[in-house]
Amino acid sequence: MAELSMCSSSTREQVSPEEERLAIRDFVISAEAHTKEGDAFYLITQRWWQQWLDYVNQDQANNMNDISSLSEHCDSVSSSDVKRPSVIDNSDLIYDTTSEDSTIGIELHDTLVEGRDYILLPQEVWNQLYAWYGGGPTLPRKVINSGLSQTGLSVEVYPLRLQLVVVPKGAHSTIRISKKETIGELHRRACEIFDLNMEQVCIWDYYGHRKHALMNDMDKTLDDANIQTDQDVLVEVLSNGSSSAFGGCMSSVQENGSADKETMSVLVEPSKSSLSIAGGLSASKGVSRSCSSELSQSQNFTSPVRELDNTYGVSGVSTRGVTGGLTGLLNLGNTCFMNSAIQCLVHTPEFARYFREDYHKEINWQNPLGMVGELALAFGDLLRKLWAPGRTPVAPRPFKTKLARFAPQFSGYNQHDSQELLAFLLDGLHEDLNRVKHKPYIKSRDADGRPDEEVADEYWANHIARNDSIIVDVCQGQYKSTLVCPVCNKISVTFDPFMYLSLPLQSTTTRTMTVTVFTCDGSALPSACTVTVPKQGRCRDLIQALSGASSLKHNEKLLLAEIRNHLIGRFLEDPLILLSSIKDDDHLAAYKIPKLSKNTIFLQLIHRREEQEIGNAQKSFGWKPYGTPLVSPISCDDVITRGDIQSIVHTMLSPMLRTERRGNTDISETSISVAASDPSCEIAASEAFTDSIESDLKDKDGNCLKTVTLSKLPLQLVDENNACIDLSVGEEKAIKLSSSSMSILVFVDWSCKFLEKYDTHYLENLPEVFKYGPVTKKARTEPLSLYTCLEAFLREEPLVPEDMWYCPQCKEQRQASKKLDLWRLPEVLVIHLKRFSYSRSMKHKLETFVNFPIHDLDLTNYVAHNNSSRSQIYELYALTNHYGGMGSGHYTAHIKLLDENRWYNFDDSHISAINEEDVKSAAAYVLFYRRVKNDDASVSNGAQSCAGHENNLPQK
Repeated sequence: MAELSMCSSSTREQVSPEEERLAIRDFVISAEAHTKEGDAFYLITQRWWQQWLDYVNQDQANNMNDISSLSEHCDSVSSSDVKRPSVIDNSDLIYDTTSEDSTIGIELHDTLVEGRDYILLPQEVWNQLYAWYGGGPTLPRKVINSGLSQTGLSVEVYPLRLQLVVVPKGAHSTIRISKKETIGELHRRACEIFDLNMEQVCIWDYYGHRKHALMNDMDKTLDDANIQTDQDVLVEVLSNGSSSAFGGCMSSVQENGSADKETMSVLVEPSKSSLSIAGGLSASKGVSRSCSSELSQSQNFTSPVRELDNTYGVSGVSTRGVTGGLTGLLNLGNTCFMNSAIQCLVHTPEFARYFREDYHKEINWQNPLGMVGELALAFGDLLRKLWAPGRTPVAPRPFKTKLARFAPQFSGYNQHDSQELLAFLLDGLHEDLNRVKHKPYIKSRDADGRPDEEVADEYWANHIARNDSIIVDVCQGQYKSTLVCPVCNKISVTFDPFMYLSLPLQSTTTRTMTVTVFTCDGSALPSACTVTVPKQGRCRDLIQALSGASSLKHNEKLLLAEIRNHLIGRFLEDPLILLSSIKDDDHLAAYKIPKLSKNTIFLQLIHRREEQEIGNAQKSFGWKPYGTPLVSPISCDDVITRGDIQSIVHTMLSPMLRTERRGNTDISETSISVAASDPSCEIAASEAFTDSIESDLKDKDGNCLKTVTLSKLPLQLVDENNACIDLSVGEEKAIKLSSSSMSILVFVDWSCKFLEKYDTHYLENLPEVFKYGPVTKKARTEPLSLYTCLEAFLREEPLVPEDMWYCPQCKEQRQASKKLDLWRLPEVLVIHLKRFSYSRSMKHKLETFVNFPIHDLDLTNYVAHNNSSRSQIYELYALTNHYGGMGSGHYTAHIKLLDENRWYNFDDSHISAINEEDVKSAAAYVLFYRRVKNDDASVSNGAQSCAGHENNLPQK
């Protein structure tokens, strides 16, 4: 009952929305100026925080974050529409079940993103909101100093999670501990958990089940000791005969067990959140306020000496594993856009080989279009660090400094487009590494009827005469551009180079939503309905679509509800609620109810089942909600007894009665037809419960049909004081209906014996509104194909008026038609999916799912140069993903290590293995393909030796 007995805000002193806003604002400003290491910040769910912002800003519409949200806000709410938020509910940030290991406590979901899932609040702000609203659970996190100065503060949202393994006892335990804690504190915690004497134990870095280093420097931090989250720490108990606490350990240094390849842990760096206060204020000094989700993130300042040692394996530094390429990049503050692009380039095999060899001789120091070689040197140095042995995440500060110097648009700590950065990097690296020191002037000739092959080769030779670098060798292709004058039919053919293809996506104005429809009269089982609605529509559009899909009768209506943690989070009764406020991972239910008079309340039937102790079927911890609640309307004008509630619930559950009983002949069951015209509506009487009640069943016109005997159900009513009333006794007693509440809660407790009568699987596994995943999902029957996007890119179309063509024959500007054809494809084909669109006042992102091939991307039929004998089959090896909206989203990269033939997710400093079927999603943004060759079996991203590759670069 703890979840349902939170204090109501009505019992507290009421404060106006404006007073709340000003009070919290003052707390935030104070915290921004005085935040220091060791302070506590608190996680609060973004969903609740946004509701509170809407509530306190209802008369401050001009304070909204951006223009697009402002327009929606003003369109959807007025000063009288925004209700005060209910109690704070952080349950969507944590796992449903607490870990069996009491040393862990409440565990956050592993994939939370600040700004999208949660907001960090200073302690004073949390205390005030908690005093006003109550709720929980409370989720405090500490501020750590991750830099060399006070600007390097960050909140450690995910402390290290370590697996302690005791030998020779074999005991184990999982703990959470800050990476800034010392080895001495880890010793103390381990001895406390396992009841050991500190003089009897020594602790080993046991990463990958191998003894890497004896952890005996008690003042050293776990961060400096290179301890990673989810790794093992070996607690070795010494025999009594040991003369020294560590004497028995030092001889064991060489006893490294071999780690099985399939079970070896993947290095995952614990995440640190930016110190963004209340979703929009930075605690870093000297940084302007911003409303993006990755505000002024200050990460670890790493000693240059330490970086050098870890990179090149200087004697005395432990390097874990032999496979390179699994090194993450620290987020310096909104640099996920840069990190994702860098990882894809670094894992391009040709670049990995080139920059690990002596490329300095190819640097063009005098190129006025280049960066005097500094960008190439910075990138090469970063690439070598990422491919060096060991997996300590690298802070790309030197590279970002060079980047900001030569591309001021990427300076600071704002979010940027990773594709724009990628375009700058490829062009900048090309100019820094251009082998042509003095570019000749060449005037291009028109085709003038010459064969396309001759003209294309001439254009390409002219291009190579001025542009010759590793970037051209690997990434540049050529397309044919044909312009036709609409007046004189003059045809102009040119052959231009390209570094990547930017493919348009079909702009979608609709959205697919899945909602499960339930009945309250027992006439049908629950059914999931998938409908298409306007993307910027409202709840009335969704209800209208569901009404047709679920065959709603003229005397029925639908009641929409959002289901969270097996309870009804809110009813979506306002038809003007924007559908954009419903997330794809939300769970919705629609209840068919009769069109009754206004004086009704809803009975919410909450299902609970017994939590049992593992290994002991007789002991239980109590009842916990599960499944999907059911809803039935109740008239406030009638006297409702406990027996009436029993009858209503019987009706609601009747479709789930099991029709066949196997092996349960000791329980009798009798079916009584209620109405001949509706044979699907049946009530079953059973001896499963010895007590029974009598109920008058009525037909649709209210006429009494028959009095039947029903088995009593284990029901409990939650009254106004949050006390539970047993409804299985005193069936004649009237129920007191609250005049202030729109619902009454009734628990039904499903025992094992009760579950033998009913099949409740229909209530479980409520589908999400929209499920991202493999293209085989039914919700996406006809996904947009990458080939379709390519065909749209190559389709003939007129030039826009702003981009008119000067016809040399007409001697005037003409709106010519333009047709592109692929002519020469590169070794590495970069494909940009144009998800972002811009206008004068709006930025918009397309969430369209694109079905792109991972293997065998066949472009043979799209190449106009039919005489080309080169293979046009490509295979995906890397891609960047963008999650969230414009300016506040997050970038990651999926990369295939060719040595292992295995995919990994690179999320800044976090790296984790993923299945190939998880590579495709609607977040895919920039795709990296490699041409398939006959000798691809020996291809590596870069972990293999570089020797002997000097002459293997692809030639055009």
